[in-house]
Amino acid sequence: MADINSARLCEQIIRNDFGPLTATVAATVLSRGRLPLPTIIRYSGLKPRTVRAAILVLVQHNILWHAQSEEGDMLEVNVEECLYRLRYGRYVWQAGQLYGDAGAEIVQLILDHGKLRPPDIMSRLATQASVKDPSVFAQAMHKLVECSYLKPSTVLSHVSPLDKRIKYEAEEKAKISGFPTAKQLREAKEIAEGRLKREEEEAEKVGMKRKAKDLGKKPSKRKAVEEDVVDDDVYFRVNCEKFNIHMRNKIIEDAAKERFNDFAGLVLRAALKATETKQLHVADMRSDPTSLADISLHLGEDTTLEDGFVHTSKKASHMTMLKDYVGILASADNPTPSGQASSFVSFSGSKVQVEFAIIRHRLKRRVIEAVVRERYGEDAVRIVRLLLDTGKMEEKLISKVGMMAPKDVRPLLTALSAESLISVTEIAKSADRNPARMFFLWYVDLQKACSIQLGHLYKTLYNIVARRQAEEEEAGVKAVLEKRQRSDVSQDEERYLTRNEREVLAAWEKKREKLTVLEMRIEETVFILRDFGSILANDEE
Repeated sequence: MADINSARLCEQIIRNDFGPLTATVAATVLSRGRLPLPTIIRYSGLKPRTVRAAILVLVQHNILWHAQSEEGDMLEVNVEECLYRLRYGRYVWQAGQLYGDAGAEIVQLILDHGKLRPPDIMSRLATQASVKDPSVFAQAMHKLVECSYLKPSTVLSHVSPLDKRIKYEAEEKAKISGFPTAKQLREAKEIAEGRLKREEEEAEKVGMKRKAKDLGKKPSKRKAVEEDVVDDDVYFRVNCEKFNIHMRNKIIEDAAKERFNDFAGLVLRAALKATETKQLHVADMRSDPTSLADISLHLGEDTTLEDGFVHTSKKASHMTMLKDYVGILASADNPTPSGQASSFVSFSGSKVQVEFAIIRHRLKRRVIEAVVRERYGEDAVRIVRLLLDTGKMEEKLISKVGMMAPKDVRPLLTALSAESLISVTEIAKSADRNPARMFFLWYVDLQKACSIQLGHLYKTLYNIVARRQAEEEEAGVKAVLEKRQRSDVSQDEERYLTRNEREVLAAWEKKREKLTVLEMRIEETVFILRDFGSILANDEE
């Protein structure tokens, strides 16, 4: 069941994309949790036919999960998939960067329809696409499926992973005779996780099939050559996880540029490119190992690293400078815990690995510090950093180590605690737990702080979406937008739109651009707190 902020945002997204009736059905499930169809009809107050049609639309677009239970077919909103719809524009742009206009049009078409079979995709593109050669679309389709940007939609993909995990754990626990121990319960959970992962991997292999390659009319005694082709009977959907990997890598590259310089960002981007095909999950702890030669290959021949260093009299070779940059990114000059916590890669021998977990922890911490600085000032940031670096501390010790007056520390601790940016734990001196005889230790629960801030960001995104819709529904703007949709006006706006209408249109487009930029910035922060590693996972310190 979604919290109030994410539920409101999901309802607003569905309202904009599918209309008010579908949004009413989704809001019913969002506010009350998973429900059977008769209950949804009763609570929504809509006609059964309308509810069924809305559910079909939401299932087609992967927004609803359904699971069998004793009460019937239960329906539940996939909140994560719904929130991904805010990034669909980025996904289309990324597909265009990778595979050209053909890849972008294929991804756009699948996003518009939820899931489609390859023959349906090709037939629709043949009538509306800008690329005339159908073979270009076939090649782009093959690459998108082969590189996991498109994944097959199976029966298992419509069932909540939590339901499958609970079911598999129950089956493993039933095999245990007697009262289970903690070790047996842990092993049962690991077996269930492994089974779920194997099912997902097997399901993703469904989209490709082996086919004999046509080598001509000449008969040959050699074994027939086979190649992988896209299965025309499989429905494909967009794999948001794969596109999110590109967003993660871009954020990491920008962080390296901000920390060092542009050349360090280029080196880190090349290290990520070298293992990009093997990166399948955003929440990975680290990348696969790669060599300096592979990084140099992905840098390109035209890239020179000389301008990033202050030159001495002796000119170093390209590989020497590359090794120096990798050493800087690995904090090789500071082999301490603080140095490791500020690194981007690990460099052992000749192998380089990008440390996603370390970067994730640092970026989350930077977001929390930015929130504290904006709301409470630099003194509050000093307290938060002290607690993050040291751990649990008493108020007097915070004042002493932080070199701040007790009268300044106490109100800041109270304010930060009220916003859940820091937490407090009590240690009793006696059994009666009298507050006068207790130690109160302050600390930063980073996962809790991230969760609270994530709710605030969802609220901000909702306000942005609602503001954009309100600006568009204004009487003057709506009339001009409707007029511009006419075929004659769209071909020559200068001729058919008056000066006042053009000014209204320009003002609206300027407002929309500002709101879009703000939405993208908020979405990047949401990505750091939510997608760049689960906020429920234990980050490596």
